[in-house]
Amino acid sequence: MKPDDELKFSLTTDPEIKDSCAAIMSRTDPWITLGMDFAQCRPAFEGECKEIWIAESGNELAGFVIMQTGGTFSGYIQTICIAEGFRGKGIGTSLLEFCEKRILKYSPNVFICVSSFNQGAARLYYKFGFELIGELENFVKEGFTELLLRKTVGPRSGYTGQK
Repeated sequence: MKPDDELKFSLTTDPEIKDSCAAIMSRTDPWITLGMDFAQCRPAFEGECKEIWIAESGNELAGFVIMQTGGTFSGYIQTICIAEGFRGKGIGTSLLEFCEKRILKYSPNVFICVSSFNQGAARLYYKFGFELIGELENFVKEGFTELLLRKTVGPRSGYTGQK
């Protein structure tokens, strides 16, 4: 990404874009280490209460995020992924800032999981203000642990959102 390139975020339901995102995902850790190929990654984009947002730099897909917007854990960042040529350029932080701003409109809590072996991503999340609230053994795949993290501005009860 060039310094003068602006990152654009857009909501998508386009199956071809979801396919492109799933392809990026399947070539990226933690999904490589978890042994998840395209066919196993692609269903992550389907289901109720999900928003898929893509980040574009110029006309290139730089990354994406899948957010859960409903249910007990509304405000859950299910998946965040940066395309290979765009890693290390602040796009992950930009996506987290975007997600937090969006989620805080309806939930005081932002949740994310990170594989215990994915130390680079965990460092980013802790630096961003997330705190460990639990460990989920064998959650995604047998033999692997996911760390459940939360960033909060208060309890759900009485929360009216931030503008």
